[in-house]
Amino acid sequence: MLLLTLLLFFIFILIFVYFITHYNESYWQKRGVIFDKGNVIGPFSEVFGGKRTLFETFGDMYKKYANEPAVGFNLLFTPAIFVIDPNNVRYVMQGHMFIDRGTDYHKEDYLADNLLFMSNSRWKLMRQKMSPTFTTTKLRNMYYVIDKSSQDFIDYLQKNPIKIDNTLDTLSMLCCAAVIGTVFGVTSESLFDSPFLDVAKKAFYPNFKNNFKFLISNVSSGMFSALKLKFFKEHETFFFGAIKQVFRKREREGAKKHDFVDICLNIQKNGVMKDEESGLQLQPTDELLAAQGFFFFIAGVEPTATSLFGAMIEIGRHSEIQKRLHEEIDAVFEKYNNVLTYDAIMEMEYLDKVLNESLRLYPPIGFLTKRCTETTVLPVGNIKIDKGTKVYTPIHAYHHDPRYFKDPHVFNPERFSDEAKKNFGIIYQPFGYGSRICLGMRYARLQAKSGLAHILRNFDLTTCIGKGGIKFVKNQIQVRIDNVEVLYTPRTTKCTFK
Repeated sequence: MLLLTLLLFFIFILIFVYFITHYNESYWQKRGVIFDKGNVIGPFSEVFGGKRTLFETFGDMYKKYANEPAVGFNLLFTPAIFVIDPNNVRYVMQGHMFIDRGTDYHKEDYLADNLLFMSNSRWKLMRQKMSPTFTTTKLRNMYYVIDKSSQDFIDYLQKNPIKIDNTLDTLSMLCCAAVIGTVFGVTSESLFDSPFLDVAKKAFYPNFKNNFKFLISNVSSGMFSALKLKFFKEHETFFFGAIKQVFRKREREGAKKHDFVDICLNIQKNGVMKDEESGLQLQPTDELLAAQGFFFFIAGVEPTATSLFGAMIEIGRHSEIQKRLHEEIDAVFEKYNNVLTYDAIMEMEYLDKVLNESLRLYPPIGFLTKRCTETTVLPVGNIKIDKGTKVYTPIHAYHHDPRYFKDPHVFNPERFSDEAKKNFGIIYQPFGYGSRICLGMRYARLQAKSGLAHILRNFDLTTCIGKGGIKFVKNQIQVRIDNVEVLYTPRTTKCTFK
């Protein structure tokens, strides 16, 4: 009896797989789109069953169908397409019908009600309210906190023996200290002993629970809703409690720091938020505004630390580049009397090129996800995209395509001369592209450059790569480098100028 049951179950699975594959293949063939059969959940089978990261699997698909405008693939019963042609990608990234990230969240998952996951008018209204957080003026005003965090980080490195197995974790401490100081105005006696750091590490940590929620949210929004899954429920008590304390303390003190907290309190003072075009109204509760702060926080710690780490890896591998950076940084420090101001950082042109090139090699995320909210047609290939279709676009694959970047695996900061970078357009997008480009992009770049400048002012870097070369952690969407460490060696001499 048991054998018969198992046999029937096996037959059912085969029929189910055949039906889904046949249905999806037929769906895209009718639209003139080549189809990658794969399995019933396409590249997302790598989340649990594979040994490679998801962005690398999309990269394989990109190489296989490099000359196609797009390729359809299985994602259970949800139409899914990987868009390859740059003109089609530009259409997706700029079109109002693709404003939706395509990730549904439970209405009681309050921390998920943020700019990362919001859709349509709700996202538009909140983006409008949050945009002033990272204007040039705001960044200039908050830079002293970023710089102080970098100085404290150098002091920490000089006083603590640095193990060869914790470079990225150490950089995460720096980025966490900078974010909670600049965005939330929170400081403590030790910037590197913060409960916030634990939240940043756990939010998207690729454990079984987080991977399961990520997989279901992509494969079936209906199943995600039916199971009442929540992305960040476990962090609510701490994060809401901490942010509410900051809000109330700022209200009592009446101080103005022109940061995220001030913006939130000003929004609350003005009452209900309204989108005139759609008529949508949102009540600016502590919870809703704290959720936006949660997004800024998780986006500003681990991804920024990884970006900083990528730059350090390549600097530590190329002595001539490191020497040139030392010369530029030393000259600017001397010019500004050893004070690294906002203007001083902006003068470091070669450092900017190095960061740009490292973000090409190691972008913070490997691909982007969208969901079509209004049936439309992609321009190249005349491909009809129905409402509800999941759309995926390349980042890492573009950055490593020899058609767009000569010798793409070679670290060459000169790619980013003022003249050359004008031609990159949609091909270079370490922080996304179009209307949903990362809101904190300029903040992240400023934080990374400040950290690099202070580190290179005080240390020589040496990169240590493990057996098998550079590898990547099996993360959900992040490009997180593994099997590499960077050794800090105190500089004994610095360049002097007459």
